[in-house]
Amino acid sequence: PISAMSALNVAAAPTALHPPIEPYETGFLEVGRDGAKHELYWEASGKPDGKPALFLHGGPGGGTRPGVRQFFDPAVYRIILLDQRGAGQSKPNVATDFAAAMADNTTADLVNDLEVLRTHLGVDTWHVVLGGSWGSTLALAYAQAHPARMSHLLLRGIFTFLRDEVDALFRDGTAGRQYPEVWEAYWGFVQNHPALQPTPPPDVLEGYRQLLENPETRDDAAKSFVGYELALSKVHRDPASVAASLANPSLLIPFASLEVVYMLAGGFVDEGQLIAPENLAKLTSMTVSSVHGRNDHVCLPTAAWRLHKGLDAAGVDNRLWFVDGNGHSDSEPGIGGALRAEADRIGALP
Repeated sequence: PISAMSALNVAAAPTALHPPIEPYETGFLEVGRDGAKHELYWEASGKPDGKPALFLHGGPGGGTRPGVRQFFDPAVYRIILLDQRGAGQSKPNVATDFAAAMADNTTADLVNDLEVLRTHLGVDTWHVVLGGSWGSTLALAYAQAHPARMSHLLLRGIFTFLRDEVDALFRDGTAGRQYPEVWEAYWGFVQNHPALQPTPPPDVLEGYRQLLENPETRDDAAKSFVGYELALSKVHRDPASVAASLANPSLLIPFASLEVVYMLAGGFVDEGQLIAPENLAKLTSMTVSSVHGRNDHVCLPTAAWRLHKGLDAAGVDNRLWFVDGNGHSDSEPGIGGALRAEADRIGALP
């Protein structure tokens, strides 16, 4: 029902985060099969005996950043951050060992990694799993595969890999309608690239895949692809932040390479799998909270609404916050503030 939704406007949205903190423990966790091992970077901060909270970064390939610790109250939570396969500080990184980092890198592999991490850390049940953008996809897949292992889900920038979501962002120009010059540069990079002549692939994602697999064209293709998405991510763009990201190969190349592969593979899930009634019904033992920017041009607000309505129909206790005046990034004040407020609320729940 509509009454289950809490709407925030930009004037009412909180913006303050918890103070910056440093991890009290870090480590690397070996996962995967013989001959294709990955070592996943993880860290713990906050209260060592607190309620366990797991943060899932976006991308795929985006990696974590210190600021996301500030969504959680360090006096309440044991805060666990993880760099997923091929990303961030995990080894191998796509930027330095492309083939090894891309091997065995699917949604099912990442879901299994989360269970290995949970067991390694001695966590019986996550109090909350927070996932944003691609992290919301992974959080939903994890929750549906292991519903007994979490009490609450907190999602940001919902992406469920329906075809219209992928096409709107990367194929048909829908996301670029507000940014025509940005779309033209993204699309034109493939259409006009000398390595793809005389017949560029009709699917722009396939064009980027080919360019990213070639070491000679990889860096420029990654800058074009990631530059496009970053240009859409905030209502008020931060050129200095974008430039810093585009100058960091360990962020840039995993983000572009993994995201293109996952988009072409439909997220390695069946069409509609994550919002299928029978799968949403698996979440009735937990609460689900979603935060989505009203002006999000990366992940469609429609996707958040579809999930909300599906959860309602499945009888799942859920709430959706549309944050006016904010876009996609969790570093935007209203989005970050709403995540902090919701994590605080969840921290007081059993």
